[in-house]
This record gives sequence, C-alpha cells and structure tokens, in this order.
Amino acid sequence: MGYNANAPRKPFLAKGSHVKRCDDCMMAEGYCICDNRSIMRQDQGRAVHICLLMHKEESYKPSNTGRLIEHVLPDYSHRFYWHRTQPDPEFIRLLKNPKFQPYIIFPGDRGGYEERVVERAKEDDGKIPLFIILDGSWRQAGRMFRLSGYLQSLPVLPLNTQRHSQYKLRKAPDEFHLCTVEVAIELLIQHGQEQAGNALSAYFDVFNLRYSQSRRQQKLD
Repeated sequence: MGYNANAPRKPFLAKGSHVKRCDDCMMAEGYCICDNRSIMRQDQGRAVHICLLMHKEESYKPSNTGRLIEHVLPDYSHRFYWHRTQPDPEFIRLLKNPKFQPYIIFPGDRGGYEERVVERAKEDDGKIPLFIILDGSWRQAGRMFRLSGYLQSLPVLPLNTQRHSQYKLRKAPDEFHLCTVEVAIELLIQHGQEQAGNALSAYFDVFNLRYSQSRRQQKLD
C-alpha cells in the first residue's frame, strides 16, 4: 500500500454520509461484505501488480471500487494519491524499481501519444507488469493522464475488451466504460491470472448487489 502523507482529510459529505458504515469495506451497517472476501495468491511465474493512482476525492467515497482490489489482492496492489506537481516519492520509487515494468491503463485512440501505445505487456523481459489505473471519475482520469509530467514517459496500455460494465452506482459515458475494479478484473484475466480475476469478480458482484440493496433501504427509511 502507498504512503499516506497526502491522504485526504476531507470527510464524505455527499448523499448517504449520515449512514453508519463498516470501517473496512465502507458498506452500510447490515450490508457488510467483509465475510465474502477471499485473499488470493497469484501464479508467481506470471504475477502482475495493480497500482491505483487515486484522485483524493475517491478515497472517502463508499462507492469507490478500488478498495475491492486491495481487499482481494493485498500483496499485489498499491495505492497512491495523485498530485499534479508533487507526486508521492514512494510512487516514483515504485516506477523506478527495476523488477517492475509500469504501464498506464488508458485509451490509445485519444491522439498525441501514439508512440507510447503498446498492445500487450511484455512477457519475455523478466519484469513484473505494474498496471497503473487512474482511479477517479472519467473526467478526473483524463486530467490526471494529461497533466502528470512524471507519467509522460511511461508506455500506455489500452484495455481492449467487449465487457459491458455491471457497475450501477455511478453513470458512465457508455456501457463499455468500466469502473476501476472491472478494469483490474480484465487485466488479470487477460494476463494469465484467471483465478484471481474470477475471485475479484465474485467479490465485486457481492459489492454491487449489497450496495444497491442498501440504497433501496435508505430510500425507504
């Protein structure tokens, strides 16, 4: 997990902020999903790591799905908070660690960085793929990608999938825009970690269901 000196101190004040929640999964009381968590190990010969570069506003949102990755894959996940000009020094050290090959997960068709786009993570260089997911709203992720000078030399890996998003808690531009945990699930499955991807998918299904149920209950109360 990442260094938290710049972790947000702002409380969650949006709709639902009055709800009593589990300190760990942040689900409403009575809808906790912690017992459904399965901590997974990966095939060490093909292990991949997920790095969440998180917008500060995301960390206090109960609807954020990045924490699901951390729950299921604690030994293969990292979290850092995004800053435009002063990146977390631990994040920079991770990028420079010679055992990892970092990739930014971002669409490859936006223009202006075509020379950085790759089709797939390398499998023959002996390095562990480090998939950097920009964890924020669709607009925030675009801003994080464009304005972070320290990311501009890293290869860009588009996520090519026909998966339709099952995330129902926030409105996406279209059905092919996946939430953070769905991106991680696809990356795991596409890079030889089907068991971990399927376990994370099952955990996400429980999250999606319980969160929707808790919302309906809140409307009735």
